[in-house]
Amino acid sequence: MSEPLRIAVTCGEPAGIGYELVAEVAMNRQRAELIAIGDPELLRARQPGDHHSTPQQRERPSHDREDQGGDEELGRQRLRITAWDPAQPRRCPEAGRLAVDPVAFPHPVQAGRLEPGNAHAVTASLRRAVYLCLENTVDAVVTAPVHKGVINEAGIAFSGHTELIAELTGTPTPVMMLVAGGLRVALATTHLPLAEVPAALTPERLECVVTTLHHDLVDKFAIAAPRIVVTGLNPHAGENGHLGREEIEVITPILERLRQAGMNLTGPVPADTVFTPAALAGTDAVLTMYHDQGLPVLKHVGFGRAVNVTLGLPIVRTSVDHGTALALAGSGQAEAGSLQAAIDLAAELALRRQHRCPPPDTT
Repeated sequence: MSEPLRIAVTCGEPAGIGYELVAEVAMNRQRAELIAIGDPELLRARQPGDHHSTPQQRERPSHDREDQGGDEELGRQRLRITAWDPAQPRRCPEAGRLAVDPVAFPHPVQAGRLEPGNAHAVTASLRRAVYLCLENTVDAVVTAPVHKGVINEAGIAFSGHTELIAELTGTPTPVMMLVAGGLRVALATTHLPLAEVPAALTPERLECVVTTLHHDLVDKFAIAAPRIVVTGLNPHAGENGHLGREEIEVITPILERLRQAGMNLTGPVPADTVFTPAALAGTDAVLTMYHDQGLPVLKHVGFGRAVNVTLGLPIVRTSVDHGTALALAGSGQAEAGSLQAAIDLAAELALRRQHRCPPPDTT
């Protein structure tokens, strides 16, 4: 019998909603043991039921032991936070209990107010989660949102989780895909200014992205013969070269070559009609050329329950479909649906991977 799954969850930007979302999902029984990587005192301060307190009360560090936090008389169930010991055996998931791998912030944290001095601790927590997954101490990584702007303000070159995790895992071309129910939308380019997208769509990159998408739909999602629809870059997929030549010079030749290799690919098709019900019928994934070509439609369909999954990595990594929501931080109004969906999908992918990989030889 295999051991319980274990998932590392990074709590993200401390001024945002990540901490309260992690605390909220930990109140429910999960499919895997969750290891939160973050500040345990901030998790205590942001747990469900505390949104009625003042900002100063919410952010004041707690020095309670691993107990109910002294709030039983208020009739609220409290999250029991324990220090995580990687040397201890894995535990079966338990509602209301959260193991924490601690991260200390050098500057005070206030909900809704960014502090560049804390950015290094935020990225360190992500690095920690990835390393734990690479050494098989955890089975997957789920990330709460970070704020790219404040990380860059701190002097850290950072364009997103996807790019940093790719660097840490030695992945040359990661593929970002969002999932909402049965709709899967992948991106040929990720966090780039729009003006830089055409130059980034090289034949080599596009071939690598399509190949990675196809491989992981088979390998991670157990789709035996995935059907992928690929959009053009330009309006009307270039209108036979009158609205741009990327379709003629880059996209079509790559798709033709990969079709000959056995992939079921349709396109390039106009992006403005690819998401109609008729076009999506029988489609396993849509590959769009840039961030805002595909994600507005997916988020319209499934915002708050969609999941960002990074393909091409040697680890399982999922994330929420939203940002830090600074205006909601500490209010208790943020919804944890996307984080819960990200945890569920990470557990599903990790379990499938666990069953596919033979146990290590200990002889």
